[in-house]
Amino acid sequence: MSDAQEQATGASVNSAAVFGASGGIGRALVEELADRGVDRIYAGSRSGNAPEGETIIPFRFDYEDPASIEATASIMAGHPPQLVIVATGVLTLPDGTGPERSYKQLDCVTMARVLQANTIGPALVAKAMLPLFDRKQRSVFAALSARVGSIGDNGIGGWHSYRASKAALNMLVKNFAIELGRTHKQAVVASLHPGTVDTALSEPFQSNLPDGQLTEAQQAAHNLLSVIEGLTPDHSGHQFDWKGERVPD
Repeated sequence: MSDAQEQATGASVNSAAVFGASGGIGRALVEELADRGVDRIYAGSRSGNAPEGETIIPFRFDYEDPASIEATASIMAGHPPQLVIVATGVLTLPDGTGPERSYKQLDCVTMARVLQANTIGPALVAKAMLPLFDRKQRSVFAALSARVGSIGDNGIGGWHSYRASKAALNMLVKNFAIELGRTHKQAVVASLHPGTVDTALSEPFQSNLPDGQLTEAQQAAHNLLSVIEGLTPDHSGHQFDWKGERVPD
């Protein structure tokens, strides 16, 4: 086992931040972190809603208001998180617009909204939060992505805006990992594929799933945090699924 692996395996987290704490996976991540005894858990959402708990600190942020993200980072600067998870994302828009099955359905407004939620927003979080990481200690920035964002694993096409937004997110994760790695030798930046989770995001697409393929949010959170615990700087810049296996770029 390398020195980096020894430092990462079983590493404790005293402080964490979850962006998207009111969503299915985000809420479950906050609750799982609390169950694991994390001392300080920043739990953010657009509404300000978050699970209740003595160690949970709710905050508000909005991707359409970058200043709200910068303000959040300023508040956390006194007790910066060692783990930042971006658990936001959109597949079907609030007006019911779903993923495009054909290029004939492409619409510039829809594409912009999906990219804002799935790519630009997480990038703004990284911009604000990565400077808070300690240069000498292990820190992790993880963003929820999707296997369909893999270019190498794409064999059926479709879902154009969603695929493109997640592929772009994965590229940004790679970029951030390279840049941060120059100054933060123990830092990890990765994207995570949680599988198909029983949340509002996947609900319109659950009817045709094979038995056993749908995961409850709490189990997904447990899986993701277990994967994060095992990540080392050697893994930085890549996407991993809920089993800890690397997803093709």
